[in-house]
Amino acid sequence: MATVPKLESVLVALDGHVVTVTLNLPEKRNPLSGAMIRDLRAAFAWCRAEPEVRVLVLTGAGDKAFCAGADLATSFTAEAGELERHQGRRGIADLFLDLRDIGKPVVGRINGHALAGGFGLACACDILLAVESATFGTPEINVGVWPMMISAVLARNLPRKVVLEMMLLGDRWTASRLQQTGLVSQVLPNLGELDTATAQLAGALAKKSPAILRLGRDAFYRMEDMSLEEALAYLHSQLTLVTLTEDTKEGVRAFLEKREPEFKGR
Repeated sequence: MATVPKLESVLVALDGHVVTVTLNLPEKRNPLSGAMIRDLRAAFAWCRAEPEVRVLVLTGAGDKAFCAGADLATSFTAEAGELERHQGRRGIADLFLDLRDIGKPVVGRINGHALAGGFGLACACDILLAVESATFGTPEINVGVWPMMISAVLARNLPRKVVLEMMLLGDRWTASRLQQTGLVSQVLPNLGELDTATAQLAGALAKKSPAILRLGRDAFYRMEDMSLEEALAYLHSQLTLVTLTEDTKEGVRAFLEKREPEFKGR
């Protein structure tokens, strides 16, 4: 059994091949403070390197907020030089890149409000399940700030006009409304049913070949900014790479023999 890291602001729990990473400051609505970002990056690095981990569930503690975004007290009023603050704000971008490159499916269990940077963090997940009471939004404009760092992630996950409307107005949108845009996969009426749906989805993903999930997921994200010609050439090479794996050979054999495949992750 793998030994999970012990962190200050984040809980890491491994159950079989599914790891749950929980932002664990519910009394502060799980803000993206410097300590939270540091611990999330440490947790993501461990998940990427640990072979026992096949699926990551990302969630927040409590029933109020998944993540309320940056800690304004430290982002704008802490005693630090402007250059130091500028460099510190890079942390949210690093989180998005860490999740993109983690090599394993990331399920966002949205247990409450996902706002500002927390909305960006949710969008950086692969599949989102949300409790009905959750809301999503970019309220930065209401305090005279623009959501610069999350714009790139939002614009890759939502229609551009939807993103722009959210950023211009700073309103909150319901989980059901964002399900209509295709961002949220399932909306559940309460946290109990959210847990059940999350466990079912994570369990289904954990049964797939981890080698093929990594190759396919990496290819999906890497081709998104390529031209059509570049993307097709890249995907052509990746298809050949997939067919060379032991798991593809096992999957085809199992299909022909009418049995369940036994994937080894190779």
